[in-house]
Amino acid sequence: MNHFKPYANESDVIRIGALEIENRTDRVSLTGDVVLTRDQAGLALARELQALIGQVVQALQAEEKLPETVEVKPAQVVKNPF
Repeated sequence: MNHFKPYANESDVIRIGALEIENRTDRVSLTGDVVLTRDQAGLALARELQALIGQVVQALQAEEKLPETVEVKPAQVVKNPF
């Protein structure tokens, strides 16, 4: 996960358990789920998730001025080029 830099690009996607984290320049999307079992495996996943959220918080705090909200534009359907 060291290569994941929140809000840095439109291409990075990582997984923590079955949780998919998608990087965008205006948001970080988390979809799916992660089960934090009460064992070493659960602890490892929890630490990964904690590190990820820490990176997101740091990136947001580093901004000089954050807007109140970001407008999320709906996805556009484009004609298949093939």
